[in-house]
Amino acid sequence: MEFEKLERTSVPALDEILGIPFKVLDDGFIRVIDYMGNDTSIVQAARVSYGKGTKKLHEDQMLIRYLLRHHHTTPFEMCEIKFHIRVPMDCWRQWIRHRTANVNEYSTRYSIAIDAAQRTQPHEWRKQATVNRQGSEGFIDEHYGTYLTAREKELQEFARLVYNERLEAGVAREQARKDLPLSTYTEAYWKIDLHNLLHFLALRMESNAQYEIRQYATVIGNEIVNRWCPITWKAFRDYIYEGIELSSFEIALIAKLHQNDIAGALVLAREYGIVPPEGEPLNKNIEREEISEKLRKLGITPPWDTL
Repeated sequence: MEFEKLERTSVPALDEILGIPFKVLDDGFIRVIDYMGNDTSIVQAARVSYGKGTKKLHEDQMLIRYLLRHHHTTPFEMCEIKFHIRVPMDCWRQWIRHRTANVNEYSTRYSIAIDAAQRTQPHEWRKQATVNRQGSEGFIDEHYGTYLTAREKELQEFARLVYNERLEAGVAREQARKDLPLSTYTEAYWKIDLHNLLHFLALRMESNAQYEIRQYATVIGNEIVNRWCPITWKAFRDYIYEGIELSSFEIALIAKLHQNDIAGALVLAREYGIVPPEGEPLNKNIEREEISEKLRKLGITPPWDTL
């Protein structure tokens, strides 16, 4: 059996930025080290094998959109990409929870810790969110933020001073590091397939994701995946990132609102616990807030706004 000679997949738009760092936060970065596959690789995997040039571009686009729309994820695993990142340790803790990647991190047991820590500007100190307990909303007064920034600098510099003193005294690096702040930058190589990368981006580009990791995710998506697999990136934005998923309850609710049956919509919402029983004050409800956001995107006023 004879086989045609294969050529390595090349994406000129991605090759142009290969190895070039994108600055993130004050001293972080992300850059592409290597990659495998592109939009064509996804199509090829889905069709198993086909002659080069036998399908038109618009047919490839239709297939990729179909695969993503119907959650056929395996073909997207045929594409892989390797990043070199510099990220604050507290942000890295969230990042590393995505266990679907291959990781090799800078070792502070073997090497001296990176002498850089993320700094917060006076206007960047965020308030604790009142509903989302793990999130933030709004900002601390900038005047007080100036004080917080000054204290942050003192803390970081003192922690580094103590760390350096330990090293000079001969303390083992693995122990000397233990009091370094989580704002200290670390570096890692992070390799992941496209399917799992899109899942990472869907979670970390969301508006309720922590600001710092959202900055990295946004750069990965808009500056890198957009160059690497543009058809897939557009489909991802259409169906996942900017799309709306509707539950059976939400579909039934919209149907009643379409019939202008506000009372019926409220009865349905009470059955599902989205709003409290009649006569009781409107309580805080995260699911209701999420549904309200979906309805407003569709140009529909949530029925509980009348309560």
